Amino acid sequence: MATISTALRKFKEPTKDELTRLFFSIPPEDGAPKQDVKGKEKGGDDHDDEPKGQMDINAVLSMGQEGVEDPYNGRLYLIPPYLSFVSLDRKSVRFTIPLCTIRRVERLNTRTGVYALSLLFWHGMKIIVQLTALRPTADLFCAYLRDGLKSQLQQGNMKSMKTFVKTCYSEGLLASLEDGSSEKVDPSFASVDEAAGSFGKDDEPTYQGGLGLKFKFPGDPKKLREASKIKLWTTYLKAHGRNLTLLRYPQFTRLVQVGLPNRLRGEIWETLSGSLYLRFANPGLYQKTLDDNKGKATASIEDIEKDLHRSLPEYSAYQTDEGIATLRRVLTAYSFRNPELGYCQAMNILAAAILIYMSEEQTFWLLEVLCDRLLPGYYSQTMHGTLLDQKVFETLVQRCLPMIHEHFAAVDVQLSVASLPWFLSLYINSMPMIFAFRIIDCFFCMGPKVLFQVGLRLAILKINGEALLEIQDDGGFINLMKEYFASLGDSAHPESSDPRTRAITRFQELLLVSFREFSVITDETIQAERRKLRGEIISSIESFSKRAALRNLKSPRRFSKDQLGYIYDALFKAICIVPALADETKPTSLVSIDGAVDPNKQETRIGLQTFRIYLSEIATWARDEKVISNGFQERVDREIADHELIDRLFYFWDTSSRGSLSLQDLVDGLDGVLFNDLMENIEWFFNVHDKDKDGSLTKDELLKLSESLLFIFRFEVGDAYLGAVSRFMTNAFEYGDALLPRAEGEDEATTPSIGNNQPYLNVATFRMVVLADEILESFFSTDLSASFRLEPVDTTVPPSNSGFLGGLLSSIVTDDNKKFFNRFTDEIGKTIGKHQVVHRPSIGRQMQLQEPKARESLLTPTMRRSPSKASFATTETTTTEKSTSSQSLAPSTPTSSLGPDKTLPGTHATPSLPHVSFANAALMERTAFAIDNVKDDEEEEDATFGIGGDDDDQMMDEVDAFLEAHDSGLSAADQALAKGMYLATYCTSSDHDTC
Repeated sequence: MATISTALRKFKEPTKDELTRLFFSIPPEDGAPKQDVKGKEKGGDDHDDEPKGQMDINAVLSMGQEGVEDPYNGRLYLIPPYLSFVSLDRKSVRFTIPLCTIRRVERLNTRTGVYALSLLFWHGMKIIVQLTALRPTADLFCAYLRDGLKSQLQQGNMKSMKTFVKTCYSEGLLASLEDGSSEKVDPSFASVDEAAGSFGKDDEPTYQGGLGLKFKFPGDPKKLREASKIKLWTTYLKAHGRNLTLLRYPQFTRLVQVGLPNRLRGEIWETLSGSLYLRFANPGLYQKTLDDNKGKATASIEDIEKDLHRSLPEYSAYQTDEGIATLRRVLTAYSFRNPELGYCQAMNILAAAILIYMSEEQTFWLLEVLCDRLLPGYYSQTMHGTLLDQKVFETLVQRCLPMIHEHFAAVDVQLSVASLPWFLSLYINSMPMIFAFRIIDCFFCMGPKVLFQVGLRLAILKINGEALLEIQDDGGFINLMKEYFASLGDSAHPESSDPRTRAITRFQELLLVSFREFSVITDETIQAERRKLRGEIISSIESFSKRAALRNLKSPRRFSKDQLGYIYDALFKAICIVPALADETKPTSLVSIDGAVDPNKQETRIGLQTFRIYLSEIATWARDEKVISNGFQERVDREIADHELIDRLFYFWDTSSRGSLSLQDLVDGLDGVLFNDLMENIEWFFNVHDKDKDGSLTKDELLKLSESLLFIFRFEVGDAYLGAVSRFMTNAFEYGDALLPRAEGEDEATTPSIGNNQPYLNVATFRMVVLADEILESFFSTDLSASFRLEPVDTTVPPSNSGFLGGLLSSIVTDDNKKFFNRFTDEIGKTIGKHQVVHRPSIGRQMQLQEPKARESLLTPTMRRSPSKASFATTETTTTEKSTSSQSLAPSTPTSSLGPDKTLPGTHATPSLPHVSFANAALMERTAFAIDNVKDDEEEEDATFGIGGDDDDQMMDEVDAFLEAHDSGLSAADQALAKGMYLATYCTSSDHDTC
């Protein structure tokens, strides 16, 4: 399914605080969202009582025992509920310790001017922190630290910590050393039973371990030197803390590069990644998630079932029901934990590998950290994080290995063919597991840069540089990489005479090249390249999503490929503003596969709010465009129109009655109006307003239809369109009344009463009324279809504002600041008299204004039911006066039986547009002129009725004298023309000579 990647548009660069938390592997500020009994997530309300005072200060860190480690200058961070430290070089020394593990804090009595604190941790380890800052700053830091410790005590975290640490393998490892009172450590310390015994009480929790405890770990323990590694790590953990109180000194990094012991690997992974803190803060949440969602079926669960038996099938645990069930529970729990992501391919490989060394609960929390923070976007529906890092890798190859890059470009070999699976599976599927886990060890310890240094991308290519320059196609590249990965355990220098040199394996050589020659690649380098290339990757994903969506349409109708692209772009832009309707089971996608609507795999559907934005991009009358000039600038402001016509169109296109529209619905709907002729458009507009689909309009629906026409014509220049709507309403009501059925014996002069919701006007009558008006005929013939314009929509990704100047510019040029500037310039323009606002018309056709004339009734003489000619003439006179008025928009009275105070039934119940209200008000408030005052006519009863009297003869003589006096104003040609028109009008051929 093609996914709309609108979420990528909302990506924001992490803030300074977020980067600090990521560096120290501290969970987000609100912590892991909690879930109530109903499974709903809660925010960080439970943490409101935690102190919000965060502070950092310069400090010098030293161990409590002299001679164990050298002092290190650095920065001490108080990020409640954690205390963190990093050396100045940001790589030598680092730690993140929960405040609840601090048992005692003392201020040391030192020489004047030195402010030092002694901190004793739960495991008996002591450190000394010298605060190298001004006294008030140091006092403030200590006050924040004191408040944080009190808060942890009140919340009971110090008590729960005692139980939690017993679930860590290192506790049992060092406890066995203390009980044996010997420096020799038994490497076979692994069984759960033995661990339980070492903890004392059988009912207390034991340490958590992975499937390797039962099904054995990959590799030969003797060749991997497990006993030696365990001894080295035991010595380090005893002096530098463990699990929650672990300190990371330079020796720690070297031990990780050598390789973690199998039984300790899971604990070190979760400590370095920070998932240990999530597990500590949310006890029992994993099992609760499984219990709350037991028996639920989702699309993610279906996908999980398909991939279970393809997850590291070579490992013995996944050849049994127990191993498969363990993997199923972890992936299912995470899909409910993160329903937006659900499940993505390659997550099964990653989870299966982690479960070898970690328990289900540990794997659950480590998956969250990997997918959300360490590898964001790697395991999403679009895999945008993987594609972005792939692009970054290609850029680094071009920069560091230009010869290989040029050769690959010359022979058209794509690096992504082989390297993309490396990113997705973290090399687990590409090389032997014992080497892949060594890479993952370094990844958790040193960060994502390892995935690029270890060339494993760049180093791999450099070591195999000569062979890579000889390949000619993608197949040769893939085969070369497979052969190299299969030989990682072989000697890198088999012909050397030095035994030590022969003992160096190709994998060791790979690590050496990675960390020495490509140490210039830092986390800052990776982040900079990601910011630079993110826009390109987003555009590529959106382009692919667009092609897939259009390709999977059930029917493109009569649209061309470019037109379908414009429809999609308008939809995509609308969804970026107002997101599509949420789907609880699957991330949004544009289309369903094979046209089938799976209830668990819904296609993207938009609601009414999104449709209004979409239609404003397509239809000219669905938006208000104002051209504003103020003397400083001229701009076009666009606002989304709000009218019932838009809502009617939304539900008219919703043929499935689901209350939402898909891309296919939009294509079908636009096809039904863009390619219509005159008659089809008239019927289409009629059907949009026929709410009950009975083939007839009621009086209320007829009024709504007229208001829709007024809405479309609201910004047209002149009053020609408004007059056309007025004439339409008059004719429609007159014809509708004339065609109403009458009961036997009913007076034909009266209009039958009919309810407002009763059928009143059918489509044939509506068509005839429309065709009687030249303006409306022109509108339905061409203008209606032309108002839907499929034009290119700007959906380009805004450029990334990286660097100081880019960040400063992005903080200044914001939408709010632009609006403020526009308002400011508009006020100045009003002050100086240069502010002007012009609305763009929706149709834009120049209609020539016509002189008012008497309206001709659409009724034929046989249809006129009134026997009184005078009565009908009165009706025509009244109607003509209203139709010729440029401001009159309401329907006139169809018969003379309605007085001036009566209105059509139902018209008062329908809200009207401002144009209608204004016109009605203007009609009712006609100015009284003195010349119109009625006076008594004293000569009214004269036999001549005022015609042919002496006064009339005198007035006619004055008129003749005036015409003769001004007759010279006509030229000879004009007089000849006037005479010819007179003869043609009043004289026939028989009396031409007489005339």
